[in-house]
Amino acid sequence: MSARTPTPWPLVALFTAGYLAAYLLPTTVGRLDAGLPLSATQAGAVGSVLLLGSASAGFLLASRVDRFGPRRLARAGLLLAALGYGTAALSAAVPLVVAGAIVGGFGSGTATTVAATGIAGRHDPHRVTALGLLGVSGLAGALYLTIPRLGPAHGVPLAAIACTALLALSLTGRLPARTPAAHTLRTVTPLPHRRSGLLLAGAMLFWSLAQNSLWGVSGRIGLTQAGLTEVEVGAVFAVALGAGLLGTIGAGALGPRLGRALPIGLGTALIAGCIALSAAATDLTSFAAGEIAWNALYPVVLSYVIGLAASMDPRGRWAVLVGSASSLGTACGPLTGSLLSARAGYPAMGTVLAAGLLLVGVPMTLVALRPRRTTQIVGIPVMERPASEIPDVERPAVELPVLGLPVVLELPVLEMPVAGNPMAQTPAAHAPFAEIPAAVGHFAEIPVVEVSVAPVPVVDTALAEAAVADVVGFPLEGVPAQRAAYGTAGPRHPAATASAPGPVTV
Repeated sequence: MSARTPTPWPLVALFTAGYLAAYLLPTTVGRLDAGLPLSATQAGAVGSVLLLGSASAGFLLASRVDRFGPRRLARAGLLLAALGYGTAALSAAVPLVVAGAIVGGFGSGTATTVAATGIAGRHDPHRVTALGLLGVSGLAGALYLTIPRLGPAHGVPLAAIACTALLALSLTGRLPARTPAAHTLRTVTPLPHRRSGLLLAGAMLFWSLAQNSLWGVSGRIGLTQAGLTEVEVGAVFAVALGAGLLGTIGAGALGPRLGRALPIGLGTALIAGCIALSAAATDLTSFAAGEIAWNALYPVVLSYVIGLAASMDPRGRWAVLVGSASSLGTACGPLTGSLLSARAGYPAMGTVLAAGLLLVGVPMTLVALRPRRTTQIVGIPVMERPASEIPDVERPAVELPVLGLPVVLELPVLEMPVAGNPMAQTPAAHAPFAEIPAAVGHFAEIPVVEVSVAPVPVVDTALAEAAVADVVGFPLEGVPAQRAAYGTAGPRHPAATASAPGPVTV
């Protein structure tokens, strides 16, 4: 067995295509605000609706991946994502943009659900999660450098997400049509670690809400409060996502060496400080420092949280539910950030979000500290074999005359011939099952138990033959027999032993 399992690139591609919409949220919301007749709050609401569709897909499909099959569900999700984001990118009508965002978000959530379920079933879920975060961070960083040079149209980031979904569609042929659990007897198993899972899902909702409340308005913070251009803001985001690549690589290299409690607890506390710094930024230096440090820590903590959820259930249900709760918090983030910044300003918003993160980090750390035992579910396929019907063979009853002699009953021994064994016997011709091939095949598998019966000596052969002969009565007259008729059997009278019993002649 090799030390390292092959990399599941289809799952990495699905993870990248599903999470790309959330990573491009700042530029998507900013361009909706600038390119369409929408206010900042309305543009944030459109972003929230997009991510809400993604979260709803996770909640609806968390336990149905086995029923539909990973390949079919992944293809349907990627096609919905390409159709929805493509429609929103090509249309200037606000209703069509909103409808396309909802459909595209549902497709992204479907792809993320299939990816999370597949990753949870792997032997190394943390490694595959780190590779997925590496892919989405690298792609998003490249797009942040490219999108500002493609014009101010609102549909450029949406078209990029649609093209990514189409590219990931080409790798879905390597996904299994059915999961191994679909071939076994379907059993309903309850969710393990229910309290810990619910606590982690609820904490993850507010954790993602705080993260994306700032991420949804980061573009406007850089443009309005820090006084940067769109190119400079895009460059800062690209560098920040490059730092996220380094953080993801570090998380993948560390793996479970530090456990999960320390990266989750300490990482969340550091992220809270970065959010407060970025929200209060007034120049390029403070804005870049906060965004780069924050994006370097965010994928590290996220990878450990997803790995923690995957370890709680081998079937991936907690991984999907926790991811869906995270998507729900992400969906509410842009609208929450827009409302807080509009009423209290960006610095006050950053302080509120940082305090909320510190509070949420406590239950997440407690869940990571709690020891648990996970039972691996192994499905054993059951083959239904039709039972062979053995016909009843009626044999005539043999009546033996009662002579007061012990009867020796000979049982036929059914033994299959063994190659190379000259002493092996073939089935007896008079065996009751010799004419039934199916019965011989079944009885050949039953170990033969031989019962030895002590032979009963027969005093006279002629008497034994008389036991099976018809008894015929002859009347005898009372004539005295000659004494010579009673000679002893032996060499002097060989005819006496050879003669058969019959009438006595006087």
